[in-house]
Amino acid sequence: MTADHYTHGHHESVLRSHRWRTAENSAGFLLPELFAGARVLDVGCGPGTISADLARRVAPGIVAGIDIASEVIETAQSLHADQVGENLQFSVDNVYDLSFGDESFDVVYAHQVLQHLSDPVSALVEMRRVLVNGGVLGVRDADYGGFVWSPEDPRLEAWMDLYQRVTRANGAQANAGRHLAAWVHEAGFSDAAVASSNWTFHSAEERAWWGGLWADRVRHSDFAHQALAYGLADEHALAAMASAFLQWASDEDGVFVVLHVEVLARR
Repeated sequence: MTADHYTHGHHESVLRSHRWRTAENSAGFLLPELFAGARVLDVGCGPGTISADLARRVAPGIVAGIDIASEVIETAQSLHADQVGENLQFSVDNVYDLSFGDESFDVVYAHQVLQHLSDPVSALVEMRRVLVNGGVLGVRDADYGGFVWSPEDPRLEAWMDLYQRVTRANGAQANAGRHLAAWVHEAGFSDAAVASSNWTFHSAEERAWWGGLWADRVRHSDFAHQALAYGLADEHALAAMASAFLQWASDEDGVFVVLHVEVLARR
């Protein structure tokens, strides 16, 4: 069984980002494929905010949110206690060896998951196994190589270079978005439709939130710990990157665009 090393980890600064995600801002391209009564698997659900939104949309169908990390499954169960047990469930599971039987779901969704895996094609093959014939796969991943921001800052360029090197050390692919179509095709899916969408942070509130959480990530999350452990950065360099994010956030003309690629395909 493949063992992956999650680049971000589950520091509060990471979950701060994950809890912000909704079906609207993270799965909009999938929503037209949903229907009442659908059985949906949300792979790598984290704190379950997308899962809970999807569950409301497919009721009386069910959404099963899974994650490899038991602590975030506990968070999801607590955060959505009012929905769990109705048409929403959370469990610890491994995408390379799912506990569900063949053809258990009408829809399988994975948001920001494949970029962190050392063998994304094997994971997609397993997702395909649990889909019904004609079932829909939806995958959405960022492409770090496509991020843009202003004003320019060499410290942010250094952060991007470091992020790429840390993910490579983990056997993962920071630029996953551009590879999704090929991975989906290799896993045996057909009728793939490829699109893209962005998260754009510009308002004072958006800049404070995005810049603040990344300033914390580059100092305190598993990304920071891994960068230090791998000998790819030192504390001084990380502090400089954190300062760059805070300076960017303070600039009223600051813009940060996060590119995502989205693929819909059928079994």
